[in-house]
Amino acid sequence: MATLSSDFLTLADWAKRLDPDGSTADVVDLLSQSNQMMEDMLWTMGNQTDGHRTTVRTGLPSGTWRLMYQGVQQSKSTTAQITDKCGNLEGYSTIDRDLADLNGNTAQFRMQEDAAFYEGMTQQAQEAFLYSNSLNTPSQIMGFTPRYNSLGGAASGANIIDAGGTGSTNTSIWIVGWGPNSCFGMFPKGKVAGLVHRDLGEETVYDSNNNPYQAYRSHFKWEMGLCVRDWRYIVRIANIDVSLLSGGSAANLINALINSMRLFPMAPTSMSNINSVTKPAGVLGATRFAIYCNRTISTALDRQALNKTNVLLRYEEWDGKPVTTFRGIPIRTVDRLLNTESRVV
Repeated sequence: MATLSSDFLTLADWAKRLDPDGSTADVVDLLSQSNQMMEDMLWTMGNQTDGHRTTVRTGLPSGTWRLMYQGVQQSKSTTAQITDKCGNLEGYSTIDRDLADLNGNTAQFRMQEDAAFYEGMTQQAQEAFLYSNSLNTPSQIMGFTPRYNSLGGAASGANIIDAGGTGSTNTSIWIVGWGPNSCFGMFPKGKVAGLVHRDLGEETVYDSNNNPYQAYRSHFKWEMGLCVRDWRYIVRIANIDVSLLSGGSAANLINALINSMRLFPMAPTSMSNINSVTKPAGVLGATRFAIYCNRTISTALDRQALNKTNVLLRYEEWDGKPVTTFRGIPIRTVDRLLNTESRVV
């Protein structure tokens, strides 16, 4: 049962969506964002109905240096199982039938509202992949940041580079190797991938006084999660103080990127010979690499790319578009990466 509130479209909202001739206006979405991580992410069906279970090796067997007439000590490998869970992101669009029918173009009016849901939920998903912590909020997924949030302790701390920021005006650069054995987005076993939209048509709904009226309804559902099978294929350059980027004490982003390349099991190489349509990010065997940062950082890197002495950072063409790359790995923009991250210690 739906109740009328500020979450529902009103006549005032409707009036703001009309052109002077009374037709439905083309809405310029000033809230749209560029979250290119969602475009690059490899998606795989989980092996469980609520996520994906990975078995990782935690110990190797060893041999024995044997002398004559002495035995050999028994040894074995050890393994552990890690389960990544999926979350369920849902939404409903409810529009009073008479409101949607006012200008005689019901379908276009509803389509505009549906498009806003697509954009809003994509932004929510991108933020979740970066920052959600299922330990604190069980209904959400486990994103990248909670997995790489300490320079000591967990093994993943070895793949965090400290860029020196000490306050709360920090951001991060993420280098991610997408692949079936490294890191991928997932959806539950037996379900479908991506944001699913169902047009529920006309339904009877109820206002705050429990009085019925007719409305058009749409349902949006996205079941997803993040599976990190091998933490070594992800590097976080943390503690980049954005307030210092234009000063003499700015973090040396190029050195940080160089150092990050040496943290992977095998160093990513240039993808200049790789077809950008079939493999849109830097490739290492079955692993596709990309560098993710927000516009503040990508602007700083673009400026550094103009320095012709900087041979590692350059402009290249991908799919007919100019893209800044580092060692052939594309630098991608993610607007949901914050400039207000706390210091990672």
